[in-house]
Amino acid sequence: MRKQALVYKPIGMLGGALAGVVAAAAFKRVWRLAAGSSQAPHATDPTRGWAEILVAAAVQGAIFGVVKATVDRGGAHAVKSLTGRWPD
Repeated sequence: MRKQALVYKPIGMLGGALAGVVAAAAFKRVWRLAAGSSQAPHATDPTRGWAEILVAAAVQGAIFGVVKATVDRGGAHAVKSLTGRWPD
């Protein structure tokens, strides 16, 4: 295994966990501001309509994707600065 992969593996795992926590907090805040509700709808909530549930899922997915990509990219840059090469 290459040095970059060994260095990146723990950074990637830690970053993934951190990204999940940050994304969840960001989604809660965005949903509270956008919908005026402290709780996002669950897919099985019979009192919520399809549109609200699908919008909530799309917003949550977009936020998670952006946060995860940001953390992954930052981790790759950190590995490059430590090893001199981009991780594979």
